[in-house]
Amino acid sequence: MKRFASLVLFAVITSCSFLPTEKDATPGVERNILTGLPGKNGKVLAVKFDDTTYSHPQQGVEAADVVFVTQVEAGLTRLMGIYSSQYPEILGPVRSARISDIDILAQFGKVGFLYSGSQKKLRPVLTAASLVNLSAERNPPTIYFNDPERTPPYAMMVKPNLLLEKADQVSSVQSIGWSHGPRSPSAKEISAVTIRWPNAVYRASWNKTERRFVLDHDNKPNLAASGSQLGSPMMVIQMVNIKPSEYGDKFGGITPKTTVTGKGVAYLLRNGSMTQVEWSRDTAISPTKWMLADGTEAKFQRGQVWFFLTDQEPEFEYPVIEPSK
Repeated sequence: MKRFASLVLFAVITSCSFLPTEKDATPGVERNILTGLPGKNGKVLAVKFDDTTYSHPQQGVEAADVVFVTQVEAGLTRLMGIYSSQYPEILGPVRSARISDIDILAQFGKVGFLYSGSQKKLRPVLTAASLVNLSAERNPPTIYFNDPERTPPYAMMVKPNLLLEKADQVSSVQSIGWSHGPRSPSAKEISAVTIRWPNAVYRASWNKTERRFVLDHDNKPNLAASGSQLGSPMMVIQMVNIKPSEYGDKFGGITPKTTVTGKGVAYLLRNGSMTQVEWSRDTAISPTKWMLADGTEAKFQRGQVWFFLTDQEPEFEYPVIEPSK
């Protein structure tokens, strides 16, 4: 009963953070640089989550400042949550690292990386990267443990607060390229959007009451372990190149490599609308620029930010306009 009450309280607290406005700045209140919401700017921890149906509901994703959705073997997706303003007691299910994670995380500085393990060939590459290895490979079962109510390999959970004690070399959060401000006048009103990978699909629908996009995963409401539906007032669909890499899983599947440097098209979802922009990132350690068609900076809405990295064009749905009587 105590655990249920704490989950309900957590859901209420996090759902409140879904309702930011552009006029809610309070002098003297620290705001997280990524979300623009009241919160500390602490050390950056990145956590790899399984994202198959077997791993749902996930625990603690709604508390992340940023969430990346990336393609892995067999056309499935995994999540990477970025935490700097708050660190929930338990997160998971945690899964293994992939080659694409390195460039995605490079822009954050020296990140504390939490994951279940990695293939042997990838380990020296991870070691050479600007990451602090806080994985299950180097930590005891008092920190990484299997949830008895889940089925392995979708059962490993982690207690991130215990890893903060080992995070002396981890960087504090810094800007990775966006700032918060008003929506572009070029924004187009939408009601929903479908985002696809070869064997996974997300749907983001605008919820007027909650003033955020709520998510479905593989055609079902994407519920967290707390009971709340995952979603956010700010989402980005980033069109990227996804090609086979030299790595693979133990079942013979080829690991795809997502390229996040260069430039391309992206779609910013905020305030019930979509704005097409151009993104550019010179190097892995460079921040990403988000530019409107007129060459000015595209502003983000305050709140948790979801990035959907895909090479398939999204399918937008627009409000039905009834003819005037």
